[in-house]
Amino acid sequence: MSMMSEFRQFAVKGNVIDLAIGVIIGAAFGRIVESLVRDMVMPIVGAIFGGLDFSNYFIVLSSRVPEGVPRTYEALTKAGVPLLAYGNFITVLINFLILAFIIFQMVRLFNRAQRMVIADKPAAAPAAPSEDVLLLREIRDSLRRPA
Repeated sequence: MSMMSEFRQFAVKGNVIDLAIGVIIGAAFGRIVESLVRDMVMPIVGAIFGGLDFSNYFIVLSSRVPEGVPRTYEALTKAGVPLLAYGNFITVLINFLILAFIIFQMVRLFNRAQRMVIADKPAAAPAAPSEDVLLLREIRDSLRRPA
């Protein structure tokens, strides 16, 4: 089988298509969560801790900052100044925690629904014994009877 036909066979399987759909939906969902964190959560957290923009929380790791460069994260990184950007890390960490919590809740809900479906199914009747087992039982019973 040629490599192209193997690849075509692999690509048209349902699992690959399902995976592609999952990646696309996951990327869109990630943008929604990112917007939720940036536009709704971080302003509240920033108001509590005294600053609105966490991306501008950083520590300059160099004593050589070029003259005339504003003390913002974007300007300093463009100028090549090494920074410890802990504010950006906090934003990404909160983004991850919210996304992980939502995914955990979705998996939990899915597992609960799956258990309910399994519980609703009637128990399968045990399979009838095979002919060999029936014959062996008959021999056993005939040996037990007094002659």
